[in-house]
Amino acid sequence: MLEFNYPLWALVLPLPWLINYFLPAFKVKQAAIRVPFFNTIVALLKSAPNSALQYLKPSRWQQCALFIVWLLLVTAMTQPVILGEPQTRLQIGRDLMVVVDISGSMDTKDFTLHAKQQIAGGVANSSVTAFSDEYISRLDAVKRVLHEFSEQRQGDRLGLILFGDAAYLQAPFTADLPSWLRLLNESRVAMAGQSTHVGDALGLAIKVMSSDEIKSSQKNKVVLLLTDGNDTDSSVPPLEAAKIAAKKGIRVHVIAIGDPQTVGEQAMDMEVIEGVAALTGGKAFNAISTQELNKVYQTISKLEPAKFASFTYQPKKSVHYLPIAAALVIYLVTYIMVFVLRRFNVNKPSQNDSEIEGKA
Repeated sequence: MLEFNYPLWALVLPLPWLINYFLPAFKVKQAAIRVPFFNTIVALLKSAPNSALQYLKPSRWQQCALFIVWLLLVTAMTQPVILGEPQTRLQIGRDLMVVVDISGSMDTKDFTLHAKQQIAGGVANSSVTAFSDEYISRLDAVKRVLHEFSEQRQGDRLGLILFGDAAYLQAPFTADLPSWLRLLNESRVAMAGQSTHVGDALGLAIKVMSSDEIKSSQKNKVVLLLTDGNDTDSSVPPLEAAKIAAKKGIRVHVIAIGDPQTVGEQAMDMEVIEGVAALTGGKAFNAISTQELNKVYQTISKLEPAKFASFTYQPKKSVHYLPIAAALVIYLVTYIMVFVLRRFNVNKPSQNDSEIEGKA
């Protein structure tokens, strides 16, 4: 399929005819000799005398060649392009920042993990499969479930922030999920301090997601905050950070890890957790086991499904060089033919010359 990027250039097609009509033709001077017996020569040659100023009039085939060359040049100016087969391109549709609490309390081993065990039976070479509960730390449970969760986010970009006494960007937004998981697995309890600065972590997430590169993209921005405690003296209170996130169109889902009935230093402030989620249009969850944590991630996957923005386009290949090349070839062939014909006419004796020689 052929298209023209600049079809309005076709309006200049009649330009040579307009110039020829409104402007006087160019006359060429011819060499001549003034002789007193001019009339005698004219009578002997039996031809009418010509003016010393002559028009350059191309022959019919020359006019056709010039018209074709001009038509090809105008066609090249319109920039013809050939459209290829339609192509469909997928774009990433969602940025999801995972904010993980790695304070000292995340080392608490109160999450159960069902493990298979092979127990030898009474019959020879027989065994019985049994399940036993294995207790793992809260952080290990988060890592296991996030591994399954990330496999469902194909096409989205994930980021990772770890926080304790302070918040750190462990992984910027990336579609390379294996590398993201590797950075998550490298995290350790208390590597960012013992306390829980939820507000600072949420503030860093907002800052990263509001950067120029991300701000210019039309993506749904979501924060997934996982914590097992209450905020301990953040620079920015969690609720204030949530208000800023809401203004920037960032949705925050909060997962409280552990028993909400816990008291003391490890007690969770569910009022703040639910308030952060409500202010940003997100959801608040609570999980006290691996199974519940899995259900939470399944729910979030339904609330924030992996989203693709697709568009169809046709690749364009410009072929403007073809009419230019054709015009150049025609022009060169025409020039060579005119040159050869002129040389042939100059060297060929005319009929009048033969008559003069005969009379002489």
